[in-house]
Order: sequence, then structure tokens, then C-alpha cells
Amino acid sequence: MALDGLMLHCLSRQLKDLESGKIGKIQNLSEEEIVLHIHTQKLGNVRLIINVHSNTNRIYFHDHGLNTQPNPSNFVMVLRKYLSQGIVDSINQAGFDRILIFHIKGHNELGDAKDLKLYAELMGKYANLILVDEGGTIIDALKRIPVFENSKRLIHPGAKYMLPPQEKRYTIDRVKLEELDLDSPLTKQVQGFSPLLSKEYLYRLHQEESLEEINDALFSSQNLYVYDEKNFHVLPLLHLQKEAKVYSLMDGLDKLYAYNEAKVRIKEQCGDVFRIVDQELNKHLKKLPKLESSLLRAKDYQKYQVYGDLLFAYMGTIEKEKIVTLPDFESGKDVKIPIDMRFDLKQNANKYYQKYHKMKRSLSILEEQIARCQEDIEYFTQLKEQLQHASWEDGLEIREELIKNKYLLPKKAAKGKKKPKRPHVLHLKVDEADIYVGKNNLQNNYITHHLGNKNDVWFHVKDYHGSHVLLKSEEVNESLIRMCAMLATYFSKGRHSSSVPVDYTTISQLKKVPGSKIGFVTMKSYKTIYIDPDESLVEHWIERDQVRS
Repeated sequence: MALDGLMLHCLSRQLKDLESGKIGKIQNLSEEEIVLHIHTQKLGNVRLIINVHSNTNRIYFHDHGLNTQPNPSNFVMVLRKYLSQGIVDSINQAGFDRILIFHIKGHNELGDAKDLKLYAELMGKYANLILVDEGGTIIDALKRIPVFENSKRLIHPGAKYMLPPQEKRYTIDRVKLEELDLDSPLTKQVQGFSPLLSKEYLYRLHQEESLEEINDALFSSQNLYVYDEKNFHVLPLLHLQKEAKVYSLMDGLDKLYAYNEAKVRIKEQCGDVFRIVDQELNKHLKKLPKLESSLLRAKDYQKYQVYGDLLFAYMGTIEKEKIVTLPDFESGKDVKIPIDMRFDLKQNANKYYQKYHKMKRSLSILEEQIARCQEDIEYFTQLKEQLQHASWEDGLEIREELIKNKYLLPKKAAKGKKKPKRPHVLHLKVDEADIYVGKNNLQNNYITHHLGNKNDVWFHVKDYHGSHVLLKSEEVNESLIRMCAMLATYFSKGRHSSSVPVDYTTISQLKKVPGSKIGFVTMKSYKTIYIDPDESLVEHWIERDQVRS
């Protein structure tokens, strides 16, 4: 469900705290997400994210680390030009519609102070962000809409900005109960209603709750009640008859689509990594059966020696034909030998000897190529699985690994930027214990061979690709072992299975295999524990115990 006008009304009241704030940095998180850094007297430094994705559009404060795109989009450059160091004069909603208007004291190309407006239209697939000058002319828009796409409303630099056309409907703060048809959806009767909120209002009204009581609960709400990605609102949705997760309004909007949006962002910023991994995996999957077929044919090499021997043995007694039939030396059975009519029998025999020696030599080469191909399939399958739960930093590290292995060409490094000193491993602090989780091969290698000491405990899911998990603790108890094993299953292909075996041992029992891919180790001795993965529990641990650098 997209935001509706009444939820946005509740949001706009909290956004009032940004008024009189000064706009600092302006960045893009993805192609359709903008972050404004605003310094306010009441809240201090605030990062305001305006998201205009068609399915997840919303506006909210974000108080954790951000992975912004290194290269700003053209629209971000325009916003920086006009709004950087500007003052947020006021923030208003257009009636109860899904449009917020930021009145900003910005500047023009010459640096002269100007009153500008930034329209955040959070209307599902029509969501957009539009910058307008004091004369009502569009300076630029994140999504430009030419006249051939929408003849009623042109969104393009130089065009006059017009609000979307409105149907005449009641407003919820002025309508009386007797004016409403309770047998029809409120979406067509009252401004700002979504189908979900309409169902909730009608349900409560039929339960004899008064319109005033429902309005008071809605307009006084500071929370977001989340049932799933499609069912959420500032009002508890009693008609669903389910238990909701309750968050503060801004925090809830931040968490609501966090996982899915992380996938969108990493694909936008590390699309070449996804592409090359898929290409290489598909290439080797197609190559393997061809190699195996060649190996099967090569294993039949001895028959060509027999052909040569028989031809030389009977050369003086047989006539040259397309197929000659001769008795086998050992079994006496007839052997049919194809003859190339371009050559005499002696040349045919020598060609069979050449083929025999060539195929005999190819056996070891083909076996080596098959082993290497299987290793590459294993490697790229592992990378593909790592990308399923990778963050932006994880994706960049996987790119670095592919560059080192010469699968990708290095990108030109930006001036003045230094490479990170160490991989971005997930670090949890539980009482006096430190737990480190690797989500790609570079992180796994770093955890195992750089962070780990000989008595630290190391975990890896059995028979699946997955994370290396390291436990540093003076006292290793069953609770910590189960927690680390659970983390190992969560960041593996076995996260959706049950009774997943996890091997664990001390670092001293690990051995790095010479010439193997990065992150690959073998164990001398180990123990195994069986775990039923619980995603909600792992997410709770990460939220509660993660050490943020």
C-alpha cells in the first residue's frame, strides 16, 4: 500500500520540526531516492529521505548510516545549485492530497535569494519530486513527463506547475456522519482515504465507534502499525484482526521496505557485479556437459589403437573399402573399421594411431578442465548467493574480488578517496563476547585469517555456501554457540531450511588450501550442531547488538 493523504497529514505534523532548518548536503541514495541533510534548532542534524519509487514512495527521517551513490544524478546537481544552504521556510500539505510543499528560501543561478518550492508528490506510480521557482515555473523534476505521456499535465523544465486535478469530496475534519454512505467505500466520498483506511473506518463505525473518536485516534497517532508490507497505517487496523508490529512513525517508515530497497540500491550501484556473476555461472554451466561429453568419447581411445593394429596386420590381404571387417586378435569377433577413401590403408592406420595418442593425452587435460569448471561453478554459485543478502559495501567488496580475479576491469578511482582499510564485516557485541560475520569471500578471509586467534571459535554451515562466523569470548557457552550457528545459517543458502547442520571448531584446526579460491579452508577436526533458522530472531539480534562503526 502506498501512503494515503491522511497518513501523510500525520507525517507533515512531524515534518514541521524542520521549519527554519538549513539545508546542507543533498545526495541520492538511488535513482529515485533523495536525502536532504537539514540542520534544525529542535532536532539537530536530520537526514530527510524523500522516496519516489512507484511502490515504496514515502518521506521519513533516517538516523543510521547511509550508502549514497558516489556520482550525483543530474537532478541532485540541480537541487544543490538552488537549495544548498537554503532555509526551509514552511512545509504544508496540499489539502489532504498526497502532496507536500516545501517552501524554501533558496537562490538562483546568480546567487540572488529566491522563494522556491519543492513539491514531493507521493502518489504511487505517479510519485515525483519537482522544483518550482517563485513564478510557478518548473526548474526541474526527478521524473520528467512529456506531453505525449500525459496531455493534461506537463512536467518539464520551463512548463508551468499545476497541481493534479482534484475531485470534489468531503474532508474528514468537516464531514458529518449523516453525510456519509456507510455502504460505499469512503475513497470516493472523502479526501485522503486509501481502500485500506476506508475498510478500517467502516469497520469501526459499524462497531458503534463514533467518527470523532476515530478521527482523534488518527490525528493524535505518533506510531506506525505494520502488519505486512501492504497493510500498515498510523491507526491500528482492527478489521484485519491480527497483531501489529508497532514503531514510531518515522522509524516504521524507515524499516518498512528497508530489505527490498537495499536490493534495489545494490543492483543500481553494483549492476555490473550481478551481471558478470550471472554470465560466468551460465557460461560454465553450459561448458560442463560439453567437457563431460568429450571426456566420455576420449575414454574410448583404445579402440583406435586396435583399428591401427588390425589394419597393419591384415594390410596385405584386404582390399580398401569404406568399411573393412577384420577379426579381433583376442576375442575373434568381427571389428568394423571405417576407412577414409582419400588415403591408403597404411595412412588410415597411422591416422588411427595419431587419434589414439591424441585422445589418450586429452584425458588428463579434460579431467583437469572439468575439475576447474566445477570449481568455477561452485565459486560463482557462492557469489550469487552472497549477493542475495549483500549490502552496498558487500557488493563493492565482491566487485573488488572479481577485479583481482580478472573477471572485471577496475573502475577509475575518484581523486582523494582512499580504499577502506578492512572489509565491512558484521560485528555484534553480546555481553563480553564479540561475534563477527562475513557476508562475502573477502570478509570471510579477513575474519578467519586476520581477526581470528587460535582459540577463537569458527562456524560454517555444512554442505551449503555461507558465512564464516567468528566468536571471540573468554567463556564459550551453549547460548553463544547456538547464536553463532544461527547467524551462520541465516547468511547461507540454508536460511529457509530446517535442522541445518553447522560445523564449528577453533581457528587452530583450520587449514588454508594452497591455490584455492579466497575464503576456502578445510578443517582437521570439528563438532556439528543442528539449527532451525529463525529470521525474526536474527534480525532482532542485529538490530539490538550490532556495533556500528
